[in-house]
Amino acid sequence: MNNKEFISNLSRKFGYNTKDTTRLVSFVLSAITQELQEGNTITIQGFGAFEVKKKLERISINPTTHQRMLIPPKLVLTYKPSSALKEKFK
Repeated sequence: MNNKEFISNLSRKFGYNTKDTTRLVSFVLSAITQELQEGNTITIQGFGAFEVKKKLERISINPTTHQRMLIPPKLVLTYKPSSALKEKFK
């Protein structure tokens, strides 16, 4: 399902027009993005948790040249599904 199909499906389910639904989804996603950029964890009950974690600096070896490389630290977005959501897929 792509974004257009998702918005269309939501607007039909809740009786809003497509424009209002698009604005609502956009607002929710930008609010989540803003919180994650500030370093906060977002937990949605029954769905899961989004968190930004820092990967530490590490050394990697190129398999073809066997040259060692230093990989700098970086931030990564992680998602952990809730136990209720995991149960639905068993």
